[in-house]
Amino acid sequence: MIRSMTGFGRCRETVGGRDITVEIKSVNSRFLDCSVRISRSVSFLEERIKPYLQARGLARGKVDVTVTVDTVESTDAVALDDGRVKAYLAALRRLRDEYGLRDDISVMSVARNNDLFVTVKPEEDAERDWAELEPVLGRAADAFFAAKEREGAALVADLGGKVTEMRALAGRVEEMSVDTVKHYRERLAERVRDALADNHISPDESRILTECAIFADKVAVDEELVRLRTHLDAMEEILRDGDAVGRRLEFLIQEMNREVNTTGSKCTDAAVAQMVVDLKCTLEKVREQIQNLE
Repeated sequence: MIRSMTGFGRCRETVGGRDITVEIKSVNSRFLDCSVRISRSVSFLEERIKPYLQARGLARGKVDVTVTVDTVESTDAVALDDGRVKAYLAALRRLRDEYGLRDDISVMSVARNNDLFVTVKPEEDAERDWAELEPVLGRAADAFFAAKEREGAALVADLGGKVTEMRALAGRVEEMSVDTVKHYRERLAERVRDALADNHISPDESRILTECAIFADKVAVDEELVRLRTHLDAMEEILRDGDAVGRRLEFLIQEMNREVNTTGSKCTDAAVAQMVVDLKCTLEKVREQIQNLE
């Protein structure tokens, strides 16, 4: 199933006498960037959340996970983070000495800094807390991935329409390019006849045909259009296959853009050039859409 990189899911439940709320949201990003904000009482579970979501298929996007646990009275042990305490006190003493401040460092001045304390969890309590959090996280993830899949399906439908549109435009460019050579031959023959009419000289048809052949070779876009259609076939196949498609489609867009630009550089007819401009515009819309795909 193709997913968008944009999604949102939320679940709130009361488990074991605690209100647990999990909120997951994501936006576009080239790579996976997952940040977790979690209540201090269960902060030791943070390292389990990203792997859990990756195991569920999370591959790309900037993902923010917020876990809030309203706890009952805690019996957890509290310990000092000795390294932080020493650094904190050293900074306070330096501040005192360098600026001649009054020495009023006290236990309470240290106690007000929550970052200097850590919660010590017995292993069995950690497993219990994960067992309570995981189902809530799972239901939030269900809603999150469902939202991503709904938007992904809408994007795929839109991209299918854009592929059809580009095929039609490529067909029009091909048809009109044939007429370009024909019109060039007619104009060239007319100019040659006009130039030679006063001297009663007949135009050299073989020379005119040679010039037309040279011109036709310069403006021929059949190879570019064949490759473009091949890329469009590959895009449709990728969209049918599903899974993580964003990066593969980004590569295809680069290749298609190259073929369209080459086609545009060979255009000498204003009407054909306008068709190529329309093709570029549609291709740019496709490029913007695939940036939303995981």
